[in-house]
Amino acid sequence: MRRFLDYIEIRTKITSIFAFLMTIALLVYQKQTINWSLTGIFFMAMFLFDLTTTAINNYIDTKSNHQVLQFERRTALIIIYVLFGISASLGILLACLTDLVIFLIGGLCFLCGVFYTYGPLPISRMPLGEVLSGAFYGIMIPFILLYINSPAGTFLSWNVKEMTIFLQLNIVPILLLLLFAVIPFCTTANIMLANNICDLEKDILVKRHTLPYYIGKKALYLFAGLYYITYMAVIALVIVKYLSPICLLSLITILPVQKNIKVFFQKQDKSATFVVAIKNYLLIMGANTLLIFISAFLG
Repeated sequence: MRRFLDYIEIRTKITSIFAFLMTIALLVYQKQTINWSLTGIFFMAMFLFDLTTTAINNYIDTKSNHQVLQFERRTALIIIYVLFGISASLGILLACLTDLVIFLIGGLCFLCGVFYTYGPLPISRMPLGEVLSGAFYGIMIPFILLYINSPAGTFLSWNVKEMTIFLQLNIVPILLLLLFAVIPFCTTANIMLANNICDLEKDILVKRHTLPYYIGKKALYLFAGLYYITYMAVIALVIVKYLSPICLLSLITILPVQKNIKVFFQKQDKSATFVVAIKNYLLIMGANTLLIFISAFLG
């Protein structure tokens, strides 16, 4: 079991779990009726596929980074197939129980996850990792969760007539969702950004040209800026009454977050300072999730 947990890097799964919990908190705050069956299927599909992408990443990377895989390569590959098969089956089940929108978005998530490391031009070797990790963890998870638990037509509606698909988007709910998603998007993207900053020299040796390779020292200012944007998003969400004023208490976390930013500015080391990105993620996402839940119970 220990080897399996190391293989799928269970400690890194906070990005999917917290995005999920924060959205559940929002649903509770909005007094939405939660379909726990659909939500449970989505959670298992999401979580297992998160494990799958990490396993694929480790399986591929150990071919070139000379690190030892936790299992024999055949066993490691079988684990990937099993995880992928279960998560894909659950994803298809969710799509069958909902509609075409979930099928298409879920399929896009699966494709991105697989080709993040696999293929002739993996996403991980391009300057897109931060954007895509932020988008799929920070936007897609909240969207799918809100979509399957909201009344039909809340975000969009579609209809097929003969050979034409008619799609109608409801701009205000979508914009509010995107504003809400800024928080998990930025904090998740910063975990990837911090990782790529710390691994820059090693990545250059294996011809992995991530975002820090192209923008250099500006990556540090981007790292800091993304955190500041999350606080601006919270303020904006309260102003438009999407979140309760109680959530403004999360602004207090800017003090330890800023302290961690200074630590990372001084030294970018995988073993010593990368952890500040994890700490900041937990501070910002944890505080907002807790405060949204509190708002729901006090409201």
